[in-house]
Amino acid sequence: MASCWVPLPASAAEDVLRLLPLSLEELIRTPIITASRRIERRDDTPAHVLVITREQIQARRYRNLGELLSDLPGVDFMPGSRSSIFNNFSVQGFNSNNKLLIMLDGVRIDDPAGGKIAVAHNFSLFMARQVEVVYGPAAALYGADAVAGVVNIITDGQDQPSGGWVSVGGGRFDSREAQFLVRTQPAAARITVGGHVQRSDRAPLDRYYPDDYPLADAKDFDGRLVTPAGSRRRYVDGIESHSLFARADITEHLTLGYYRNGFGQPTSTGDRTDIALYDRDARWETTAETLYARTKFSLGQDMDASLLVDYARQELDPESNYLNIYTGFRERGYTYAKTTRRGIEQSLHWRASERHDVQIGVGYQDYEAILTPNLPRPYRRSLGAHGQGLTYANTDLPIHIPSATYHNVFGYAQWQAGWTPQFTTMIGVRHDRHSGYGSSLNPRLGAVWRPLEQHVFKLAYGEAFRAPSPDESLSAYGAFSGAKDEAGRYLGEGFRAPNERLEAEHARTLSLTWDWRPRPSLNLVAHLYRSHMKNLITTLDEAVPTQYIPGAVLSGTTAKGNAGEEHHTGLDLIGQWQFQAAGAWRGEVWGSLSLIRGDIQEGRDARDWDLPYVATHKLKLGSTWRYGETLTITPRLTWVGDTTTGRKDPARPGRRLETDAYWVASLHVGWHRLLGGRATLWLDVDNLFDRRYHVAHGAASGTLVDMPQQPRSWMATLEYRF
Repeated sequence: MASCWVPLPASAAEDVLRLLPLSLEELIRTPIITASRRIERRDDTPAHVLVITREQIQARRYRNLGELLSDLPGVDFMPGSRSSIFNNFSVQGFNSNNKLLIMLDGVRIDDPAGGKIAVAHNFSLFMARQVEVVYGPAAALYGADAVAGVVNIITDGQDQPSGGWVSVGGGRFDSREAQFLVRTQPAAARITVGGHVQRSDRAPLDRYYPDDYPLADAKDFDGRLVTPAGSRRRYVDGIESHSLFARADITEHLTLGYYRNGFGQPTSTGDRTDIALYDRDARWETTAETLYARTKFSLGQDMDASLLVDYARQELDPESNYLNIYTGFRERGYTYAKTTRRGIEQSLHWRASERHDVQIGVGYQDYEAILTPNLPRPYRRSLGAHGQGLTYANTDLPIHIPSATYHNVFGYAQWQAGWTPQFTTMIGVRHDRHSGYGSSLNPRLGAVWRPLEQHVFKLAYGEAFRAPSPDESLSAYGAFSGAKDEAGRYLGEGFRAPNERLEAEHARTLSLTWDWRPRPSLNLVAHLYRSHMKNLITTLDEAVPTQYIPGAVLSGTTAKGNAGEEHHTGLDLIGQWQFQAAGAWRGEVWGSLSLIRGDIQEGRDARDWDLPYVATHKLKLGSTWRYGETLTITPRLTWVGDTTTGRKDPARPGRRLETDAYWVASLHVGWHRLLGGRATLWLDVDNLFDRRYHVAHGAASGTLVDMPQQPRSWMATLEYRF
């Protein structure tokens, strides 16, 4: 899987039509940028890095970032299992996408304040020249949330010719998708614009997994029948997404960029039939966008500088709602959230000598966040947080909508030294001073040793922090039944109380990587790591309930708090082999075998528990066969061992309920150089053998422990270049 990108000839449509891959030697020598924020070869960077090229993205049919992540070593991927984020995943034991930093050309494009965001079809890869994945803590360069690593989507530079392409596709379960990308140069500026739209009804899972979706009466918490089982709507699971990418290279040194994506999915995803009603209008609709300007300038022959200014916003549509037991199955419950970030960063790159390289940076970020509790009607943006005039259902108590503003000042420095042609080192550190949770100092150390041409060893140590996100510190919810005590105060039980005193989570990882090339066509990599994370933010039962609603008496409350730590040790074995077959056939085989063990302490329970959402063993294999420049055939196979869920096993202290092992295959075929050499027809078949399998879920008592997965699906796509 380890490979890199080099510029391809820019004649006519050759750039996107190229099928024959570069040799492994050429790929390994190609520059990368994410690991050290400077151009370098993979052998020189003191980090474990995987780079997936545009040719590989196309041949393996990674249509979005979620599909690419699911095929990476060390990643446990649980698609379509969470109502709030849709896809859940763990990267080398670190669970959830709020521990992985997602960037576009070095600019953060995920949740502006480090919360959870759907990583699915919304992160389409239509604009990607390559995707660079850096494993392990990277806070010394990138700050908050780069705990499990960094994913950087790299787009084309200014050297690409004018032109573009468009694609349309359709398939089973009324799946539809369209994408486009256009490059033009109207004057001195170079303009690139692209986008995608996608929607799919997906499979009616109750027909394929009837035991998981039994007909059940919808009863409220008092046991009153609201909707009989026979009157319920059938299961619905439709999703939709969109994205827009635009970049203007005004001059060689000034770039303006804009990126936006949105995703919609049912709020009932993962819920049991006795907990939620399935309704096409009960959905989460989230939009995220980033606007940035970057200028680069020279301060001398050996010194360059870059100034980045960015603005980011993520918003949950006010019409987003749910219809479940928490709303009594009668009325809809609404919620709203919005987070913004404004930032400026000045960086300096000094090539002190042929062997010594120094990077320094300083910056400032400010944030605003709002997160509502359950609302009886949609939030009205024009009224602001304090003008909604809403009361809690069954009461006359006004709803207080929490909001927060805070800022962060940071500085970092990194020094890389090449002591000999065979041995280099790196040392870096970053300091963040946050107005909400205080200061954080995160070092990063690394060394690269190449004793022989075929062997590269990398030793790395890094620390990182995950800042408390607004969806943790401001989160508050609960419902009143209308009951009062003798003093006339409303009684509430099971409420979530906000906690704005959360501290950052801290992680540290030590890793060793051995990169071996026994033959020019064969590359083998072993990556061994040991990680520890402390100060985990978990949900705690409050011994003394926080009385955050005036006029109410709350009991049995929970709140987020720092009370946990985890340890895990893992090994990823990765291989890639290129070969020449008979005649015009040639191909490659790639794969990985991952092993991990670990434990976690959560809350006030001192017992060690299994890590959640992790399979001890995972095997991922794929092969791409090419016939000249006209045909591409790529089968992929994934085998995942028994996977821990989010649910603790009451019969086995220290253990979690597990989801059974499964395997699933896909097939991707491309016919190229159609319609005068400008078109490609793709056929993608997922779950090729139509297997019935589940992925791990079960975080809350009202959710399914195992989430059923989609049956066989297919999509045909026509791509045309101009």
